[in-house]
Amino acid sequence: MARPFSITRTSLRLRIFMSMIFLTIVSSVLMAMVTIYQFKREARNYHQDRLVRKENSVLEHMNFVLQTTDIPVTTENLSLIFKEKIFELSTIHNIQINLYDLEGNLLVSSKGSFIVNKIENDEISPNILRMIESTAAKRFVDLRIIDGETYRSAYNYIKDNQFKPLGIVSMPYAEETSFYDQQVDSFLIRFGQIYIFMFILAILLAYILSSYITKTINLLSERIQKTNINQINEKIKIKDASYEIQTLINSYNEMVDKLEDSANKLAQNQREMAWREMAKQVAHEIKNPLTPMRLTVQSFERRFNPEDPKINEKMKDFCDTLVQQIDTMTAVASAFSNFASMPAQENTTLNVVKVVQLALEIFNEDFIEFQSNKDEIIATFDQSQIIRIITNLVKNAIQAIPDYKAFPHVLVKVEQINEEVLITISDNGSGIPEEIQNKIFEPKFTTKTSGMGLGLAMIKNMIEGYGGSIQFKTVLEKGTTFYVRLPITN
Repeated sequence: MARPFSITRTSLRLRIFMSMIFLTIVSSVLMAMVTIYQFKREARNYHQDRLVRKENSVLEHMNFVLQTTDIPVTTENLSLIFKEKIFELSTIHNIQINLYDLEGNLLVSSKGSFIVNKIENDEISPNILRMIESTAAKRFVDLRIIDGETYRSAYNYIKDNQFKPLGIVSMPYAEETSFYDQQVDSFLIRFGQIYIFMFILAILLAYILSSYITKTINLLSERIQKTNINQINEKIKIKDASYEIQTLINSYNEMVDKLEDSANKLAQNQREMAWREMAKQVAHEIKNPLTPMRLTVQSFERRFNPEDPKINEKMKDFCDTLVQQIDTMTAVASAFSNFASMPAQENTTLNVVKVVQLALEIFNEDFIEFQSNKDEIIATFDQSQIIRIITNLVKNAIQAIPDYKAFPHVLVKVEQINEEVLITISDNGSGIPEEIQNKIFEPKFTTKTSGMGLGLAMIKNMIEGYGGSIQFKTVLEKGTTFYVRLPITN
């Protein structure tokens, strides 16, 4: 089943990139919304102010008419006073004018010339009458939206010279928004063009910035993955890095220094421990022949009789025993010396195939088979070390095959794979038990009844000295295969 998407599982670079794009989109949308809102607000304020100006002008004009008329100024005479004048006022101020009595009944209207068709003007509703009467300015603006269009109707009292209300004048006004709609459309077109440019620019900047931020982090990640206590780890040096990135770099470099110190201390401890273990092993191996030598000398001293007719024979046995034990001690010292000193490589250009064949000539076993995918594999190695490697591994392979094996077989194969020489030594012996597989390259480990157990440890050091490696695969009662890989250098 597929795992659900989670932002926390995405890479830091993608998260930075998506965040910047998201911020760009959100800020652009908010900017467009604020601008459109501002346009609409300006249009609303404009129409409000325009209606107020028209109201004031119409009321002033109507008051002038009331002051100059010869007809008695009463509510009943309003229709007579403004019978003709209302059309003149509507034309001058370009607005429809309706005149009502105090009960809200229509007296006279200029509807014939200026018609707001969707607003009924025959009478004023009781709610509006109450609103007019309850306001301090005795003025009320009724706002209606019909079929998406906004209509305002301003209601005001008409008063006589004594400021006594005579009637109510209404001025319906339809808001004309086409100009502002055009302005909004024009703005959106220009904004869309700029937004597309800014969006492309934001993508480029987000990509560059996210790449810059994560570049050093990726470098740190790669270096950390390659960091190894067994090698020299390179420090990171970046100029003009930000404070946060520089802090990460400094932390990594400090870790490299501490790791190098720890590696040196560990290597020193391992060397000291190895030499202590080696000294114990050498002392043990030397003590083994000393004990029988001492017993032999003491026994010979007690039984020594110059008159014994077999004295010469006994003397010879005595000397042979001492020489044998001394030879054993010499072999121990030589093995230890060879492992400890490891003479410097004397590299020469040679044919690896011929050298391996030369190493196999010292073995008389007819079950040793040699194979090579090339007649010549030219590389630079120390011939004596290559011979020691092959000799040791083949000898171990022969000794791994039990005597009861019906068809013993040892296969030595030399191959060139790319820029490496692969030497394979296979046997059909008893195999290596699992519990000792991780110990066979240790300097003192051996499964034999004789020897120091330094052979595989020495050849491992030789192989790694060339930058190569040695590995093995084993199956109990079926055999073992050692793989020696050496880089080809000319």
